[in-house]
Amino acid sequence: MGEAKRRKSTLGEQYGEDTRILPWVPITKSQAELFVSLTTRGAWLGIGFMVAAWVTIRFIGPAFGWWQVVD
Repeated sequence: MGEAKRRKSTLGEQYGEDTRILPWVPITKSQAELFVSLTTRGAWLGIGFMVAAWVTIRFIGPAFGWWQVVD
């Protein structure tokens, strides 16, 4: 008997299902990985927007005479 067949006979109906992080938390490991990847991407987008806003406020606005930076 192959390893996959033995595992399937051992697990029964749970064979092929994604495992949970903890038994009492209804979040699977793949959902947790997706959450981490999405929040990481969101953080980098936020950092990019913050840098763009800073460059606009500090350099672009004063260059076009929209406002003056007070030192």
